[in-house]
Amino acid sequence: MGRWRDGRGRLTVRTATGEALTAPVPLEIAASYRARTKGLLGRDSVDGALLLSPASGVHTFGMRMPIDVAYLDRRLRVVAVRTMPPGRLGRPRLRARHVLEAAAGAMAGWGVRAGARMEVSETAETAETAG
Repeated sequence: MGRWRDGRGRLTVRTATGEALTAPVPLEIAASYRARTKGLLGRDSVDGALLLSPASGVHTFGMRMPIDVAYLDRRLRVVAVRTMPPGRLGRPRLRARHVLEAAAGAMAGWGVRAGARMEVSETAETAETAG
């Protein structure tokens, strides 16, 4: 898996067998230090999901809303999913290489759970680079 650039894309949730569970979800990609640091801070809502890469843990200090957090391994397979209220520090996951954030309750509706696989389709201006 290469490295991403900041930008937009689409997220598809797949079962372990590869079956798509949902239609693609709008995705914002935060790959630079600055974009990862800002994350969802200062927002009242999120349209779709935010992918932080690389990342193994997150916090919700300064957030205005509770969020769902999915920890992903290097192959974008879900290691763990948690709902975090504002003002919390999440435990880093040892195998996690990426973190996916969304509004609280959204991931359950998408079928995101441990073992599920995420598929990221980037838009043209967010082309994946070799890393």
